[in-house]
Amino acid sequence: MNRFPSSLLALIALCVGCDLKPGPMPPVETYFSPKGGCTEAVVAAINAAQKTVFVQAYSFTSAHIVQALKQAHERGVVVHIIIDKSNLTEKYSAADFIAHASIPLLIDARHSIAHNKIIIIDGETLITGSFNFTEQAEKSNAENLLVIHDRTLAQRYLDNWHDHEGHSEPYSPRGEVADESTSPPKSERNARRR
Repeated sequence: MNRFPSSLLALIALCVGCDLKPGPMPPVETYFSPKGGCTEAVVAAINAAQKTVFVQAYSFTSAHIVQALKQAHERGVVVHIIIDKSNLTEKYSAADFIAHASIPLLIDARHSIAHNKIIIIDGETLITGSFNFTEQAEKSNAENLLVIHDRTLAQRYLDNWHDHEGHSEPYSPRGEVADESTSPPKSERNARRR
């Protein structure tokens, strides 16, 4: 196995703005689709959640992932989700199902596309990659998924999640007016992240 010298890794980190320090790599699981177990890996990680699950999703239609989030919420895990504004007009989105399950759901409409696909579990597990949380991503697309077990990296993504939370708005199920009581006011959401 070829290994990069620490000096080369440090140079790469400087070029991309990371704080990479030489040392052991965190445990990482890799998955690829189509039909490579991405959905099963996401569901297994959500099923193992004990305290918190924070999600950012672009396209969000996977019934298996949505069901796992609903079950986590029902067993007392704190679940918060931010989705792209395209879910407001998609023919099928899991947004209404999530909202009706009383899971806090926000729309990030500030960006042309809120293209993040991340899940942060219990402040120590990060799920990311090109994999959209959809049936098509599992069955038809060429996608990748990483499950990374690293508190420091998970915290950096959680900080970014909270940045997006700060400018996102509560989701209103189609045909309904937003119920501000299901989502804390922005001032409270911003205070929580400090």
